[in-house]
Amino acid sequence: MPNNVKMSRDEIGNECRRVLQEEASALAGLTRTVDFDVLAQAVSVLGECKGHIFLSGCGTSAMAARKIAHSLCCIERPGIYLNPADSVHGGLGILKANDVCILLSKGGRTEELLKLVPVCKSKNVFLMVVSENEKSYLADIADLFIHIKVDREPCPFNMLATASILAVISVFDAICISLMRYARYTKEQFAVIHPGGAVGERLLADNKML
Repeated sequence: MPNNVKMSRDEIGNECRRVLQEEASALAGLTRTVDFDVLAQAVSVLGECKGHIFLSGCGTSAMAARKIAHSLCCIERPGIYLNPADSVHGGLGILKANDVCILLSKGGRTEELLKLVPVCKSKNVFLMVVSENEKSYLADIADLFIHIKVDREPCPFNMLATASILAVISVFDAICISLMRYARYTKEQFAVIHPGGAVGERLLADNKML
């Protein structure tokens, strides 16, 4: 039976505080669990990529893939979200041998992503997999596997992808910032591709381009 008793404002505040504390703790724990040698390899692969960087995932992982693709574009590493459902109907023709394909799968068994693997392999696309399941098929078949795992999700069922997806995004934030240094990416370059909004105004002013 559903519980129809409403929470008090204090109870709601305490619940919000608990979630934020658990998510902050999950992100802090990444410095102990992530393999930084693997992240260094990822930066090198993406930094030397002569083609495009495709990202794919389903559900919440798809949202993370879109965000990561945007971050890569912001530092002039062409990132493109690849819809796994549509791509297997001919869209995979966009993949070329110089590309990198990054698959995000929390459990490492996402059916839609499994169908992308043979095409990536046949086209000699570098396959990077991000998952919490290091014993999965996707982890085994990857050219580079990035293991990202949190102890639990803050939701009462330990199911809603919240802390885990923040962890993935945070790790790729670290990769993107490292890529900026790896490629010696400058503020002047950033200003050229980001003329809009408050950030664009500040960049243009800083570079005396107004």
